[in-house]
Order: sequence, then structure tokens, then C-alpha cells
Amino acid sequence: TVFVKGAADVLLTRCTRELVGGESRALDEERRARIASDVEHMASGALRTIGVARRTIERPSHADAGSGLERDLEFLGVVGMMDPPRPESREAVSTAQAAGVRVILITGDHPATASAIAAELGIAPADAAVTTGHDIDALDEDGLQHLVGQTTAYARVSPEHKLRVVQALEHQDQIVAMTGDGVNDAPALKAADIGIAMGIAGTEVAKQAADMVLADDNFATIV
Repeated sequence: TVFVKGAADVLLTRCTRELVGGESRALDEERRARIASDVEHMASGALRTIGVARRTIERPSHADAGSGLERDLEFLGVVGMMDPPRPESREAVSTAQAAGVRVILITGDHPATASAIAAELGIAPADAAVTTGHDIDALDEDGLQHLVGQTTAYARVSPEHKLRVVQALEHQDQIVAMTGDGVNDAPALKAADIGIAMGIAGTEVAKQAADMVLADDNFATIV
């Protein structure tokens, strides 16, 4: 049995069936829309959402491994996790903004989750638009230059998108500090004027690529 987890909206496109009360059913467009609506509702409450699916295959081999297996899946459900910002984060964001630092949220989470967290921390108004990685892919360099000048919340981004955003801001003579913890964050951390890695959750690759390591993984420590 192959189990797959990831962004629910992306995972749904790879599913043809769903599991309901122990029964496997065909996944039609009406159900896809209902599931997507439920995910949107969870995400708008600042929950981080992860979709889960599975597929049963015959005699697997190493040659089958990879994204080729991630098709014709059976959708199992969505997990919603609360990962609340630390109590001191909002004050730290406000302090940074008062000092002339523009704080930007950039995450792989659902756009509605990013919007809710950005509003909660005072990074962006509740009704502010959230830019996605798909939006970035559609832009040339001139379009990206215009975008980064006004966007404060990004969602569903890949490490490549983070790097492009950092480089676009630097092209405007902005001094950019970038936080990250994963191996894939290393290029953006290295490209930033100040790369900031998480000391607890961060990988060794991220720490080595960074200029600053947070021993407590706390944004307020940066301030």
C-alpha cells in the first residue's frame, strides 16, 4: 500500500476515489468541490491542513518509486493542525515594523492559512491578497519586481519561489533577512543579506548556510 500526504488541493487532483465509512467510492466533481470547501474552511481558521491518500499496488519495486506511484489514489481525508504563533510574536512584528523593517510571511501552507496567520500577527490586513507560487511562476522578472514591492504574504511556495523573492527584493536594493529551517531553504538563506536558521528545528545544512542561528527558534529573538 502506497500512502501519500501533502497539500489537500494538490492531492485531490491525483485521486479518483475516496474512502467513506470503510467504503471506496468514485470521487466526482461535486465531492471534490465539497472537500475543497471544507479545506478552505479549516485553513481560514488558521489550521495547517494536510491531505492523506493511498493506493494499493501489485509487487512494488524500486523502479516504481517516485511520483509515478502518486496517481489513481483513494482520498482518505484531511488533517487540520493548530500551530499557533508564539504570544510574543505579534509584539515582535509590531516592534520590527516600527523600526522600519517590512515583515513578510512566506510559507508552503494553504493561502487561507497564510492569510489568517498574517492577519493575526499584524503582517497584513485580514482582506489582503495572498500571492501563491503559481502566481509567481506566471510572472517574468519585471512582473515579479512589481509584485514583491507590495506583497506581504505568500503561500504554496517552493524553495525556488523563496529564492526568487529574495533576489527580487535585493534587486531593489532592499536589505533582506530570510528565515528557514530545511535543506531546501539553504539557497534562499545563502542568497539573503542575513540568512537566519532555526537552531532547534533547523537542519545542519540550513544552519551552515545561515549568518545567524536562533537557539530558541523565536522570531522575537531576531528583533
